[in-house]
Amino acid sequence: MAALVALLVWVGNLAGGPRGMLFFGALGLAFNFGAYWFSDRFALAVNRAQPVSPQDLPEVNAIVEELTRLAGLPMPRIYLIPSASPNAFATGRDPEHAAVAVTQGLLDRLDRRQLRAVLGHELSHVKNRDTLIAMIVAAVAGLISAAASLVRWSLLFGGSSRESRRRSSAGDVAIILVAPLLAMLLQLAISRTREYAADAAGSVLTDDPEGLAQALERISIGARHRPYAFAGPATAHLFIVNPFTSGVLAALLSTHPPVEKRIGRLVELTYRLHPSAEDLHEASHAP
Repeated sequence: MAALVALLVWVGNLAGGPRGMLFFGALGLAFNFGAYWFSDRFALAVNRAQPVSPQDLPEVNAIVEELTRLAGLPMPRIYLIPSASPNAFATGRDPEHAAVAVTQGLLDRLDRRQLRAVLGHELSHVKNRDTLIAMIVAAVAGLISAAASLVRWSLLFGGSSRESRRRSSAGDVAIILVAPLLAMLLQLAISRTREYAADAAGSVLTDDPEGLAQALERISIGARHRPYAFAGPATAHLFIVNPFTSGVLAALLSTHPPVEKRIGRLVELTYRLHPSAEDLHEASHAP
């Protein structure tokens, strides 16, 4: 987070010196203020999430009530996304204003144990305030990309003298090419770290890392067979599995770690939480 903010200040300095630093600093504060108050509404609206009552989704409501008691969290709002692609996400600026959204495909594809594991993962995002971190990171990274676009257009249509353009060419190239790439890499690093952390924290909350491993595998397969058709990549980082990842290059640039690596970590966590599970596994493979 500190590196991302420092990158924004660096871009401002290259773009306009001390005034540029102040301008982009103020703009960054404005972006983050908007993200803090309104990004959850945006995320729910663009994904067509609809609020549901406890009577509409009694099983989901019962699981969330149980897990919030265990985690010491207030009850979040629950939303349903009318998509056949299995997935889920949490949003909200703090635990008191949190929301958890699940797709119809998730409810259709997972059994109760796997659904509980997924909801534990999402509630861990809320408890760890990852939802707020994701909002701020996306806002700052988006602002850096916007700054790069402004500089690019000013190069095409600006009226600066040839000499001043020559003096600032290195800075322009840094803003246009280097800054957005660094911002993207920092955003990916933060997002992937928080996914690993939510996998671990959610598994401890539910005491069932194996259930989450099974859920991730089913969601990943289901997402490939039933592509997500609503919002675009702007909110992809919120979901438990990236709904738009396909191909090797897309996987490298995904906001989520590879599902296979997440499952591997969850298997290791299963053996740490339940050592007897490893003994049973070895016994079952003994000659």
